[in-house]
Amino acid sequence: MTPEPFLALVAVLTPAILSPGPSIIAATQMALAQGRDKALPYGLGLAFGASLWCLFALFGMAVVFKLYPALFQAAKIAGGLYLLYMAYGLLRAARAPLPQAAERRFGSGFVGGVILSLSNPKPALFYSAVILTLFPDPHGVTMLSAIYATALTTELFWYSVVTLSMSTNAMRKRYLAAKFWIDTSAAVALAALAVLLIFNL
Repeated sequence: MTPEPFLALVAVLTPAILSPGPSIIAATQMALAQGRDKALPYGLGLAFGASLWCLFALFGMAVVFKLYPALFQAAKIAGGLYLLYMAYGLLRAARAPLPQAAERRFGSGFVGGVILSLSNPKPALFYSAVILTLFPDPHGVTMLSAIYATALTTELFWYSVVTLSMSTNAMRKRYLAAKFWIDTSAAVALAALAVLLIFNL
């Protein structure tokens, strides 16, 4: 087991995680609006949820989706509807003042992040393609565990960086000055991604 394919996995995952998508938009908005106490567990939930798609890919979820396209389509529609629900909530909150104190229940934020990550099944195919390319014959508990650990660590690192950097006082002051436009833009972006996900555009 050489380090090169694992380093390549990190290199491929990094831009995929940071590219504009439902999870990174939600993590950024949560950090700006609610601060570190709520955004960090939410970001960790997003990371853990995303890593589950790697686990599913390792155990054949991508193969199931390819064998049963209707199941994949149903999962995409359900995920798209959830994103639309999130977009609607953001749009409604755009004109509302921020709550006086961020919710501090770790489980709630973490679980919310996991649910959002699992609302988009496309990462299962992404992870499947990447794993098959970098690890043509992954087998054995040690190898599979190492692949998953690499994916999980990479996801946790970048979502932590995003939520912590965007929840600084300076960034939050800028957000408060333009809350309506930022929340509205985030809602529009999530709605657009939902449409792309549902209609496979």
